Amino acid sequence: MGAVFVIGAGPGIGRAVVRRFASTGRPVGVVARTRATVDEVVADLDTPTAGLLADVADEAGLGGALGDLVDRLGVPEVVVYNAGVIRTDRVTDLDARTVADTFAVNVGGAVTAAAYLLPRMVDHGGGSFLATAGMPTPLPTLTTLSLGKAGLRALVELLATEWAPRGIGCSTVTVCGPVAPGTDYDPDVIAEEYLRLHETPVTQRPFDIRFGNPADAAG
Repeated sequence: MGAVFVIGAGPGIGRAVVRRFASTGRPVGVVARTRATVDEVVADLDTPTAGLLADVADEAGLGGALGDLVDRLGVPEVVVYNAGVIRTDRVTDLDARTVADTFAVNVGGAVTAAAYLLPRMVDHGGGSFLATAGMPTPLPTLTTLSLGKAGLRALVELLATEWAPRGIGCSTVTVCGPVAPGTDYDPDVIAEEYLRLHETPVTQRPFDIRFGNPADAAG
């Protein structure tokens, strides 16, 4: 089995996805912004691991980190893009620079990862590109997040249309509520959806699945 790369491997969904795929024996590559996050996510795993630091909004930095992961673990079988900026804001609070900066994380990093990895994955037999979305319904109090997650879903649908015929299944998991252990949005339960998607034949993959009740997105 090929490696899984998790980009934006925080303590919630990211860590749960890492551990779920690692439990299948796959090598794991992790990209996060801080060493403490990387070390926490890969601690005590029994499979080969590599953890690197990068800001996903830094195209050159993220590309370099992904290249290093490929050198260490090989071309991945699964890529999970889990980075995002969550902030409370309204249109009247924002300027164009803030919108661009948040979009660079919520969507731009996924573009960088896909552009770098998908051609290499095709050459190695295909695989999966999965991304964590949210905001099934846009909310005025979460404007940049609503814009970013809608953009991420559009990006992944574009990728699916282009790359599925070449053996790469692309999907978003739209998480409809706040993630917390022991709730309906337990990260370990959500992580099962990523593995299930990867194991679904590419020709049968949906562009997006909704985890939970969209009404929960309002808080």
